[in-house]
Amino acid sequence: MTASAAPRGRVRRLWRTRRSRRLIIQALLGAVALLLLSYFLARASELDLSLGFLSSPAGFGLANEWAVSHSSTESRISAYLIGVWNTVRLITLSIAFATILGVIAGVARLSSNWIVNRLGLVYVETIRNTPLLVQIIFWWVAVFLTMPAVSERRTLFDLVWFSNRGIAIPWPRATNDFAALWAVSLVGALAIALWVRHRRIARDDATGEVTRANRWAVAVFIGIAAATFLATGLPYRIVVPEILLSGVNIQRFGGGLLVTPQFAAVFIALTTYTGAFIAEIVRGSIQALPPGQTEAAQALGFSPYQRMTLITLPQALRIMIPALTNQYLNLTKNSSLAIVVGYSELFFVGIIIVNNAGHAVPMFALIIVTYQAMSLLISLGMNYLNRRVRLASV
Repeated sequence: MTASAAPRGRVRRLWRTRRSRRLIIQALLGAVALLLLSYFLARASELDLSLGFLSSPAGFGLANEWAVSHSSTESRISAYLIGVWNTVRLITLSIAFATILGVIAGVARLSSNWIVNRLGLVYVETIRNTPLLVQIIFWWVAVFLTMPAVSERRTLFDLVWFSNRGIAIPWPRATNDFAALWAVSLVGALAIALWVRHRRIARDDATGEVTRANRWAVAVFIGIAAATFLATGLPYRIVVPEILLSGVNIQRFGGGLLVTPQFAAVFIALTTYTGAFIAEIVRGSIQALPPGQTEAAQALGFSPYQRMTLITLPQALRIMIPALTNQYLNLTKNSSLAIVVGYSELFFVGIIIVNNAGHAVPMFALIIVTYQAMSLLISLGMNYLNRRVRLASV
């Protein structure tokens, strides 16, 4: 055997051993990761990664504000936080309504009624097979931009107004200094209502009676909310939209709440698009349940509504949650597509700051961290719900 053949033989013997192969592969991967990390750290050391530029005046205004305000003289971090708030309210409403729409459409897909079943099928197959970006632009261009001008507005019972400036709806406004106090009291009322519900459920389990714990909880919440509302001197009143004149023959909406076309287009697109995927999750989860569950409920005389709400959906929820979590996270990330219609969410504001002040690397790092934080919060909430509904291990 030659001198060079001996080392090659030892290498072959090392590679034939599973433990040795794993160690060699891990060492190679570690070396590659270390090289990449060293490269990025070296490049980062040449850049200004501080966020001090966010304290400077923004130099731009923002549209689509609600419950907040921003002027061009305020700081860039203030503008960015408003973008974060706009994103949070968009994804919160979209997740809530997409879930409701998805559950309805998913149950409709299983309906024995031919029309209801086909309507659910057409909705799911049409929406989920069309790109979300196309749907956002469709609602923006084909629906909201084609609405009449404010001077030729359409109205619904003089309460809701439609125009290309948006949809104006009645909205509560504070009337005295106790408005915030009453809002806080609602949190206490909710806590008490949940406690009453918990006690009623425990009592029902102990006695075998049915006292409709949910109805008791709702009644307690409404009673406390109404009592505190009167005690604080009616702190809110409903303001109906009206038309205001500014300048010469320039009309605009005042009072109420104006839902801007940008927000409406993105909200409807995100809700319907995600709802179509949730519908299939609901349908598949229900069909994954043993048929004996439904048969037993039918034998006990449960109505179709009772079978669905008391037997089927609570059990299917255990199967749904992991897939629902993915859809909620996708919706959160898809909200960045709102930039195409100029909705002032965090990605849109971040791009404006980059164009206005530079510092692209730290700004995009901040955007990534923000999306990560929102996604992690959603994941934590869904994981908590998953732990609550899963079957206890024996």
